[in-house]
Amino acid sequence: MKALIKTLAVGLFCAAFCVQAQAADPIVLRDMGSFHPGGRIVELSGQPVRDIVRVPGGPTSKLDPNGRYMVEQMYAQYFLVQNRKGKLPILMWHGGGLTGATYETTPDGREGWRDMFLRKGWDVYITDAVERGRSGFPSPDIWPSSPVFLTQTDPWERFRIGPGPGSFDADPAKRKLLPGNQFPIEAFDNFTKQIVPRWLTTDDAVLTAYIALIDQVCPCVIIAHSQGGFFGFRAAEARPDKVKALIAVEPASAGPTDHAADVKNVPIVTIFGDYIDQDPRWVAYSKNVFAYLDAVRAAGGKPDVIELPKIGIKGNSHMMMMDRNNREIAEVIAKWLADKDFSEP
Repeated sequence: MKALIKTLAVGLFCAAFCVQAQAADPIVLRDMGSFHPGGRIVELSGQPVRDIVRVPGGPTSKLDPNGRYMVEQMYAQYFLVQNRKGKLPILMWHGGGLTGATYETTPDGREGWRDMFLRKGWDVYITDAVERGRSGFPSPDIWPSSPVFLTQTDPWERFRIGPGPGSFDADPAKRKLLPGNQFPIEAFDNFTKQIVPRWLTTDDAVLTAYIALIDQVCPCVIIAHSQGGFFGFRAAEARPDKVKALIAVEPASAGPTDHAADVKNVPIVTIFGDYIDQDPRWVAYSKNVFAYLDAVRAAGGKPDVIELPKIGIKGNSHMMMMDRNNREIAEVIAKWLADKDFSEP
């Protein structure tokens, strides 16, 4: 690892507005960089060759799609602090239709969990899963299934910002909110700029790349959100010797319980926000997760559950790392990690 000390400038974010960074002091790093774990080679043949113009006004050239392609890699970016207090790196995994931007600057310009945990002395890895963001995606001749896309209405309702069907309106003044909601609604349109296509048939490829990442950089702690929680549980089952702790932030599923016993010795905590009982989808999601945790307990494990309203933290949406009280929830996670002896005083 390079000895060079690099300073990460954390500060101004401008969209329709600019917000000054909350922390005056810079984050000092001993290193930062990026790489692409995983991937495999696929070779196409028998595809038609066609004429294309690559740039306006340019010459016609042949496009021959036959040949070798690198596919199913993922993108990882790392930030290694100079004054390290976390005993292991934290890997932050995002949810469906999203990227690692989930953990970066919030849509309204406040500090996100990446920088909060860097300030606490943790090395942090932010990733874009297979077929998201800077990981890229292959030709439809390699993945014949079609991606799915999210409207603005979908996360407003499903992420428990509004009370359900009919609560979203194109006019921000007419959008209906759950009472006491903590999401920065003035930045909701800005949040939806982060949404990217996702595929429904790539779970095996996504998990393979996540495991490649674990094999490269772990032992580690994983913070996994929503769809990422499903992969967090699968990865912990596959590498219980390397995944030393799993923080599942509103996992959309923990998956089947067949291998729950494999994580009995992995410290696990699941965190749920507010309004869960008001949305039948989240009732179903949480039921699956609790069944999985019961199976872990039956095998001798001791997973924890933190339901934020029960500890006095109310109003949180599914995107709690972006909510106005995201720092308060980061402190809950940091305390849990400290109680498990994963960080120095």
